[in-house]
Amino acid sequence: MPSGGHTTVIQRILERRSEQPRASHEETTATVAVMVRVVPPPRALLAFADPLLRPQIERRITPDMFDVDGAGAPGEALKAFAATFRPVVFTDSLELIRELRARQTRAPFIVYVGEPDAGQRLEAGLAAGADECLARRASERELDARIASTRRIAELEAVLRVTLEENRKLSATDDLTRVASRRFFSRNFPREVERAARYGRALSLILCDIDHFKAVNDTHGHACGDQILKQFGARLQQVLRRGADWVARIGGEEFAVVLPETGYQPALEVARKLRGAVASSPFPTDAASLEVTASFGLCGVDRVAARERLLAQRILKIADAALYRSKESGRNRVTAAQLNGTEA
Repeated sequence: MPSGGHTTVIQRILERRSEQPRASHEETTATVAVMVRVVPPPRALLAFADPLLRPQIERRITPDMFDVDGAGAPGEALKAFAATFRPVVFTDSLELIRELRARQTRAPFIVYVGEPDAGQRLEAGLAAGADECLARRASERELDARIASTRRIAELEAVLRVTLEENRKLSATDDLTRVASRRFFSRNFPREVERAARYGRALSLILCDIDHFKAVNDTHGHACGDQILKQFGARLQQVLRRGADWVARIGGEEFAVVLPETGYQPALEVARKLRGAVASSPFPTDAASLEVTASFGLCGVDRVAARERLLAQRILKIADAALYRSKESGRNRVTAAQLNGTEA
């Protein structure tokens, strides 16, 4: 191909990319919030030669902050670390810090707990390779703040690692509607279920489908259908809790709404509000102002049971069956079911 042809192709690609809406700061923040919530608590190794230090630190760490393991002497800690990587290490040993930093493998975030005289000993911790230093006689308020800060760093590092490993790039967000993509849902809904099971919390899933959407495309064209899809996703999000609930487009006109820590009855109220938000006013498009309705299917769980295999698939299947009943019963309605079989 002549050089001019290459230039024309490149120009067209750049023009098409410039037309695509970029992910907003709010979309990125919402995605990160979901990722932080569903990633399990970081593992932390407490390696203290002083037997009094471990209980002092351990009693300030709640189960949802870190998954804690203990070790004593540096040699024992190194063996434990070699067997299973821990992204966070709390220690009073400068020797252990140097050993961990000398390794040519993934490095943990190290918190050095220094001598009571602080000052020079804390500086020695930083020189050895610690990321954070804490005096042994720090107040409980300071201790809690430092632990919380360490946890945030570990969580964000885990989110970044998961993001890179899964090569998310543009796959997290649906290009048209700007809600989460099908791939994002497939990866993160099971993680939401696992998190709810880990702490025995509630979780609900709503599936919804735009009624007679094929007729809209056939009558008014696909451009009109795309405009409705964009507005539909936005209307769903307006009803939901920012930074907690999330929406994904999982099919052509089918969406999933994930409600963490929301049991059956409050989720049913949310589903009814979502139905009302869709049907309350026409959808303006370039072709016409159209009345749009949607059908909803809910599976609500008041307390997610631990160690139940394939639970995410089961919840999805129940919500899908409820959605099917809504469409079979005349559309523009909500059918709800609990995991134990109750239906409304």
